[in-house]
Amino acid sequence: MNKKVTAYFFAFIALGMASAALGPTLPGLAEQTSTQLSGISFLFATRSLGFLAGSILAGRIYDRLPGHPILMVLLVSLGISLLLVPLIPQLWLLTILMFLAGTVESGIDVGGNTLMVWRFGEKVGPYMNSLHFFFGVGAFLSPIIIAQTMLVTEGSIRLGYWVLAIMVLPALLLFIRFPSPPIRTRDTAVQGQITNLPIIALVAAFMFLYVGAEVAYGGWVYTYAITLDLSTETAAAYLTSFFWGALTVGRLISIPLTAKFHPKTMLGGALAGCVASMLILLTWRSSTAVLWAGTIGLGLSMSVIFPTTLSWAEHTLSLSGKMTSYFFVGASLGAMSIPWLIGQLFESVGARVTMVTIFVTVLLAVAIFGLLVWQARLHQEAKSTKLMLE
Repeated sequence: MNKKVTAYFFAFIALGMASAALGPTLPGLAEQTSTQLSGISFLFATRSLGFLAGSILAGRIYDRLPGHPILMVLLVSLGISLLLVPLIPQLWLLTILMFLAGTVESGIDVGGNTLMVWRFGEKVGPYMNSLHFFFGVGAFLSPIIIAQTMLVTEGSIRLGYWVLAIMVLPALLLFIRFPSPPIRTRDTAVQGQITNLPIIALVAAFMFLYVGAEVAYGGWVYTYAITLDLSTETAAAYLTSFFWGALTVGRLISIPLTAKFHPKTMLGGALAGCVASMLILLTWRSSTAVLWAGTIGLGLSMSVIFPTTLSWAEHTLSLSGKMTSYFFVGASLGAMSIPWLIGQLFESVGARVTMVTIFVTVLLAVAIFGLLVWQARLHQEAKSTKLMLE
């Protein structure tokens, strides 16, 4: 395997670990800060707000400066934030740290995706799915590490966060050795191609809904399962891990498929699987077996959506760092608002609001996908007409 590409993979393992850590540690952080779940759930919104701020800035920075030094600084910052999370007993101070952590995570996320697109161009599909496969590896391992360290430390979350902090080192060491890819200077979003703007807006809206659903499920399924007595705390941590593990397996399976099928076909099939999985979860909502089966099915179905959407956007628009940032702004807004909404309703309405909210979000994503297919077809027709006239 190309060692330059391996550096990105290790960075996304660390990013996946950090991203999946909050859900299984939510009750522990609530106890640490003497806060109820409705209050501690605000950390989802705060981290996503930081992700939003970072997304707005990151693309412009990568369009101007070499990418690898930026990633190294961000990886060090990520490790420090993970070290500090279990040491802070005040909610307001932890909120500030989560905002900064979200900013750092967005820089790594936008940077990894942008630099991978620049390196491989329209052939990025399999590499993009591989990149997000390794994000899934990190997200799968994170709840397991947390569960095992909690067993060793009699319920403390401190050791788990510190183990995750160490995992930034392999990527950091690899990035030191390799130069950054050339900066792509052409920005197709500002070259008078007005037909790009609806596509950019629709992709951002689609990312809002999809990422909101993914983060909400990964973040709340642990608390959902133990609140409804569908699982013990340890088993619920493993349930969260299986969700991210299914994402990981799905991305591994999809790597050869992306070379054979159009991104539109991949996305249509994935969204159909999401709808079916959510219907199963809502229909047999009192069954532990169905909760596990639906969780795995949803993870498999969701696995290809994010990387395939970026690949489709690159194929249609030829992405710059700034354009990629727009998509991540939409994603961060979704990751901020949907889990926060569930947190506000969880105790007052009941735990079942979790699945209902996610199902509605998925249905809206399907509707946006239909509009996106229509706009992409119009864009391709306009581009073909322009080429014929020239």
